[in-house]
Amino acid sequence: MPINLLKVCKFCGSSGLIPFQGSERMFGMGGRFAYSECESCKSIQLDEVPADLAAYYSHSEYYSFLPLVQSSFPRRVYKQVRMNLFLRTKSKAFEPIYGYWLKKLSPDFHAKIADVGCGNGQLLYELYASGYTDLHGFDPFMEKDSEINSNLHLWKQPIEESEISFDLIMMHHAFEHMENPLETLQACFDKLNPGGKLLIRTPVADAAIWQEKRELWVQLDAPRHLIIPSVYGFEKLSKAIGFELDEVLFDSTAFQFWGTELYERGFALHQKSATDVFSKEELVALDKKALRYNQEGKGDQVCFFLSKSV
Repeated sequence: MPINLLKVCKFCGSSGLIPFQGSERMFGMGGRFAYSECESCKSIQLDEVPADLAAYYSHSEYYSFLPLVQSSFPRRVYKQVRMNLFLRTKSKAFEPIYGYWLKKLSPDFHAKIADVGCGNGQLLYELYASGYTDLHGFDPFMEKDSEINSNLHLWKQPIEESEISFDLIMMHHAFEHMENPLETLQACFDKLNPGGKLLIRTPVADAAIWQEKRELWVQLDAPRHLIIPSVYGFEKLSKAIGFELDEVLFDSTAFQFWGTELYERGFALHQKSATDVFSKEELVALDKKALRYNQEGKGDQVCFFLSKSV
C-alpha cells in the first residue's frame, strides 16, 4: 500500500502515512474523504477538513444539539442525594449513567469545571442538578452564548478564547472532532490550574473492529472525526506537552459492533436502531463481547485520565 510522505502524523510526527478513504454514513450524505493512518503509531487523521464542515453537524437528528432537558426541583433534590451517595460509597446502585469516570476524578462540588464540545450542555446540566456549582460549556457550533442559570454557562467559542482557568476540563467524544490535537491539548494544559485534571473520552485506533472492518467502522464517522489517536500516539503527544497520563480505561460498548453491522448492510445510522436489526439475545451477546474487548485492550474507545503537576 502506498505511503503518503507529504504530511506527518499529528500525534507522533512520523512521515509514514498510509492513505485510505471514508464516506459519510451516519445520515447517508455520501462523499469520499481522504484519511491517513500512521504507519508508526497507528493513529488516524483526516487529510483535509471540508470547508463546509458545519453542514455535517446541522442535521436535525444530530445528537449534540437536541433540546436541553431540565429537571424539576424534586428531581434535582433526588439527583443531589444520589450523587452524594455515589461518591461516598462503593455501591453501583447510586451510579448515574455517566458516573463511572466522575468517581475516579472526584471533583469538589465547587470546582470550576469545563466541558469542551458540550453540545446542548445536557451533561453539564446533569452535574448542576446533582449539586455542582461552577460549570462552563464550550462549543463553537452552538447557536449562541447562554446562561442556563447562575451555576451553568454555555459559551459559543473554543476554550482557547476563554479567560477562565479550571480545576477539571472534560471532553466527551469531542477531541476527535478537533483538527489539531497538539493545539487542543496545549490549550487544556494552559487553562488548567496546577494540580488540575483533564478527562478525554474518544475513539481509539487500537480497536479490533477498525482492523477488521476498516472504513465501515462506525466510529470512523467521516468527515466529523478529524483525528482518532492510538493509545500510544496519544500518550506520546500528551507527555510531550507536560501532562501525566494517570490511567487509560477502555469503555467501549456494543455500538461498535451493531453500528458497524448497519453500515455493512447498507443502512445509514439514523435509519435503523439496534433493536430493528438484532434480537435481544444477540445484543446481550454483543454487550459481553464489548466488555471482553475492553478487558483485552482492543475496544474502540477509551477514557484518558490526565493531570497537570502542581
